[in-house]
Amino acid sequence: MKIKRRNFFLETVIGILVIYSSVLIILYIFQRSLMYHPDENNYFGDKLEVKIEKVKITTSDNIDLLGWFHKKDLKNLKTIVYFHGNAGKLENRIYKLNYFKEMDVNFLIIAWRGFSGNNGKPSEKGLYEDGKSAITWLKNLGLLDEDIIIYGESLGTGIATELAQNNNYAGLILETPFTSMIEAAKNFYPYIPVGLLLKDKYKNDKKILDINIPLLVMHGEADQIVPFWMGKKIYEMANQPKYSYFTKFDDHMMEYDEKLVLALKKFIKSLN
Repeated sequence: MKIKRRNFFLETVIGILVIYSSVLIILYIFQRSLMYHPDENNYFGDKLEVKIEKVKITTSDNIDLLGWFHKKDLKNLKTIVYFHGNAGKLENRIYKLNYFKEMDVNFLIIAWRGFSGNNGKPSEKGLYEDGKSAITWLKNLGLLDEDIIIYGESLGTGIATELAQNNNYAGLILETPFTSMIEAAKNFYPYIPVGLLLKDKYKNDKKILDINIPLLVMHGEADQIVPFWMGKKIYEMANQPKYSYFTKFDDHMMEYDEKLVLALKKFIKSLN
């Protein structure tokens, strides 16, 4: 009887281990499909109220990226290069871009490889290349580092910190930043060794230490995707000069209300 129980116990443990190992293998193979969501669409039909030019930005690995470029005054105003978050198309950011018309800035927003109809598949290395290509495109117009403000939203904060470290851009804006993709993934998969499995790590908490330009961090305490403590930690770790816009009720997609827009305006004005 004892032998049967022991065998049953061993068989159960082995079965659980086999199932767990199979889950790990599946997650490892398909992790980028689970991580990136180019087809998710939260666009509700907002109309673009600011004049933009659709541009093509070609990366060093020959992928053409769609960009929207708003040119108000390249000579006298700063230019925001906007790196969007994980889900959806450029149209999903129209409600934000419409507020930029009230600010004294030019802007370029690009769609990542695999997003908004672009070719290619997203990866950490690939998105870094996309971001670099956007900066190069702006510099080919005659802009210098000190003319450019980097704006990262959610996933885009990973690319923003990568490019901002050890560089002399005018400023950096991080909206709902995470500390690292490892810690963000642990929030959703607490029983999975994500540190061992994850290919794209986006270590914002390491890179923020090497950023020495004016910084604005924006985050809401009600964020259910990137916990608020991550944005707060990034802010606390950052070098001066740094500014924060923290709210109690904003979720992951922060509301562009008067207070947030005012915080952006003040930050941008301080860079001129």
